[in-house]
Amino acid sequence: MTRSHFVLVAMVLAAVSGCEKKSTAIAIGSVAPLTGGIAHLGKDNENGVRLAIEEANAAKIKIDGREAQFDLISFDDQEDPKVGVTVAQKLVDAKVAGVVGHLNSGVTIPASVVYHAANPPIPMISGSATNPEVTERGFANVFRVVGRDDQQGPAIASYLAAATKPKVVAVIDDATAYGQGLANEVEKTLKAGGISVLPRERGTNKTTDWKAVLTKLKGNNPDAVFYGGMDASAGPLLRQGRELGIKAVFAFGDGACTDNMKQLAGEASDGLLCSQAGIPPQAASKKFLDAYKKRFKIDPILYAPFTYDAANMLIEAMKKANSADPAKYLPELQKLDYTGATGRIAFDAKGDRGDAEMTIFTMKAGALTPIAIIKSGKTIKYEDFIAQAKK
Repeated sequence: MTRSHFVLVAMVLAAVSGCEKKSTAIAIGSVAPLTGGIAHLGKDNENGVRLAIEEANAAKIKIDGREAQFDLISFDDQEDPKVGVTVAQKLVDAKVAGVVGHLNSGVTIPASVVYHAANPPIPMISGSATNPEVTERGFANVFRVVGRDDQQGPAIASYLAAATKPKVVAVIDDATAYGQGLANEVEKTLKAGGISVLPRERGTNKTTDWKAVLTKLKGNNPDAVFYGGMDASAGPLLRQGRELGIKAVFAFGDGACTDNMKQLAGEASDGLLCSQAGIPPQAASKKFLDAYKKRFKIDPILYAPFTYDAANMLIEAMKKANSADPAKYLPELQKLDYTGATGRIAFDAKGDRGDAEMTIFTMKAGALTPIAIIKSGKTIKYEDFIAQAKK
């Protein structure tokens, strides 16, 4: 090798070495159902995380003196607890710095055990899991940026009672941690208000033929029907109920509070009531909504603004700690006071979002329309809430 060749090679090696020192790769996991009946919701969750990561990379954030290159590692948990545990272990093995997910409570609960058992525990923020047990086990690394079912259940039950004044209500669930837990809270609130609740009926998160259950309920002539479950099973329930001549008001939780109910239930969807454990997507910040539409050519469906905030909170905590080491940035995440696309977020001692809003919707002419916000136990008309937020 000539001296000039040697010098050239040395310069290239030095340049490569310099590049290696100037940037560092930081992996963030995203987990949700990307196949199956609620894949549209899972993709919505993933999109929120992806947008946050792409914006962070464009901002050229520096952590520990190096430009951070955030990488998204996304897995499909198929809405299945066993698959959720498997992919959670894959993320731990991949040494991700943090995780946004999972979508379903029944998957989030067992998967979070895996993240907690990692050394060090990996911070996990769910943008959609609402069962209280998610944060009731004392795991310091587990958080959520939406409200809980013991907030959401009373909210939709109280609104249903006040708006429709039912004397008899039928309650059905899909036998998942989410659906059953939410239905329990609704039933508890209705009974406390002196409303008669029929014996519980149950399906699964894969049930699409509800005729036997509905025929049984029809004989009891309920004034309202509440279903705890996702839209893939809720839509057929509502459609078949109307086909059987059940005139009751149908109400649902956040899993079935989507525009997809129009496609699944057809004209029967008009007049339904439902709740979401947070502000509606259209009430998220304009900056987020514009960026999401530009990037994905669609509007967010349900919880994308929340997963967007969750990913940004992981990144913000890393910036404050000047480290992507979970052991070092977790304390910063616990005390973070952050204003994002869904408003102000600060975690309480359990990892729950403090003073979370609940939104009540109805379906009008095929469009899911927010009608009220419930915050701190008070019901506010949606238009009044938006006016206050703008001020």
